[in-house]
Amino acid sequence: MSLDKDYSRLIAERHWNLPDKGERESRREETFIDDIIQKHHLERELLTCLDGVETAFDGGAGCGRFSILLAKHGVRVTHFDISRPMLDKARELAGEAGVLDRMEFIQGALEDLSAYRDGQFDLVLSFDAPVSYTYPHQEQVIGELARIAAKRLLLSVSSRLGYLPYLANPLQKDPYILKNHPDDPWVQRLLSSREERLRVFRFNKAEMERGWREGLMGGEAEIDAYQAGGAPWPITYLFLPDELREILENCGFKKIHMAGPGAFARTLPGEILQKIMEDPGQRADFLDFCYHYDRNPYVLGMGKDNLFAAAEQ
Repeated sequence: MSLDKDYSRLIAERHWNLPDKGERESRREETFIDDIIQKHHLERELLTCLDGVETAFDGGAGCGRFSILLAKHGVRVTHFDISRPMLDKARELAGEAGVLDRMEFIQGALEDLSAYRDGQFDLVLSFDAPVSYTYPHQEQVIGELARIAAKRLLLSVSSRLGYLPYLANPLQKDPYILKNHPDDPWVQRLLSSREERLRVFRFNKAEMERGWREGLMGGEAEIDAYQAGGAPWPITYLFLPDELREILENCGFKKIHMAGPGAFARTLPGEILQKIMEDPGQRADFLDFCYHYDRNPYVLGMGKDNLFAAAEQ
């Protein structure tokens, strides 16, 4: 794949700055069960890491799902994101939460963190895979996030083991639709295209092997779409668990814990997930069980599409 230009960053900038991104991304937990499960897991991991934390940097902070949570716990947060619509939405939500005085909002790309000094933040986090959208600079970006972290670094990145079943199942996302939102174009696209996706699907061994070998989702087709004026999904690098652990160890981290959020839930059919989510008691018990199951090292990497790591010096 030709990368004479920094196409991953250029595509990500255009994609995440689409005008509706702020509203759409802020409602993901109202729409998709897998987002509920993953974000519940990440929230619990985050809340266990706040001892002694006064300052935090949230890289790729989106609409503020975790930066606002940190501010509510008294942490001073730098909310950093490439998307102006999501920054604007995050500022709005932070105002509603009464935490604007503890937050700073910065638009920027993770590929350039030169404005921040070594160890500037007690805690650095980057959730929902923004590091994976920085290909081919993903290792450099992790190194920079580690550099500005004084105590802890928390990451969730795209998982190669978790993504490959997606590649072999064009209906993978459908069971996770929580509600039929008539104003959500992604949901409507899924509902209207189900039969066509099934009709045209063919198992492509060569494509699966390329994904396994190269760890890339996207490439020349996305570059062509970008050059034609489109805003395709960003080129995404997919990490293996041992690979991510080695990168963190090379950054000097000694204590590393990893998890695969969504691993248990992906074994259940959509009808069961829907029934669980409709009952508050079952839902709470289910999310608690998922959290513990998905932290087991034997399912590491098999989370729905994210791989989590917590690292301490």
